Amino acid sequence: MIDVLDVHTHTYASGHAYNTMREVIETAKIKHLNMIGIADHAPKMPGSCHDFHFMNLKAVPRDAYGIKLVLGVELNIMDYNGSVDLPDNILTTLDYAIASLHNPCIKPSTLEDNTAAIVGAIKNPAVVIVGHPDNPLYPVDFDAIAKAAKDYNVMLELNNSSYRSNGYRTGSREKAAQMLAACKKYGTEVIMGSDAHIDVDVGNHSNSIEVAKQNNFPEELIVNSDTGRFYKHLKTR
Repeated sequence: MIDVLDVHTHTYASGHAYNTMREVIETAKIKHLNMIGIADHAPKMPGSCHDFHFMNLKAVPRDAYGIKLVLGVELNIMDYNGSVDLPDNILTTLDYAIASLHNPCIKPSTLEDNTAAIVGAIKNPAVVIVGHPDNPLYPVDFDAIAKAAKDYNVMLELNNSSYRSNGYRTGSREKAAQMLAACKKYGTEVIMGSDAHIDVDVGNHSNSIEVAKQNNFPEELIVNSDTGRFYKHLKTR
């Protein structure tokens, strides 16, 4: 499986990750990725950074490091309407946004509520990826999510961290099977993300690749094969 990009990584700015931006970028180069994306946690995640961090990402030259660099945010979905924790005037200055359900920011609710929260976030023009939508803590209607993602040209994530045997999203592999079945049904594209909080995990999609293969998921629906496919999503959002 061709895998040349990772756009779900974190730095010190997230508050619970352990490397600088430069260290993440240099690790991506060592691992021969063609693109690296950094999406630190948005401000409502306990311990994360202020709005100003994201406002000033315009200061970082995207072409200065010898690798394609994109800078975004992992937004917290804050309610069951899909509201997120950065305003539009900041989101429009970023390259992309991931939207995720995180327990410190929104409590798990019913299947209907959780689904509405994700579908609402999908409709936000800044959002190009839904982070770990197969988290068993938040039961969802995968048909509804996959169809909405297809309609709005948003990618659903295969989150490598979720599928670890010692991970804290126990049961994600089983939920991923349901999600991928829905994605096949609607032709919804997915993206593999490391969710790296330490440099050694940058570009590590081994668990995600295994899950995709176990479910006979078509490679043509996995965006990681070509940076151009990722940029295409950015242009249409």
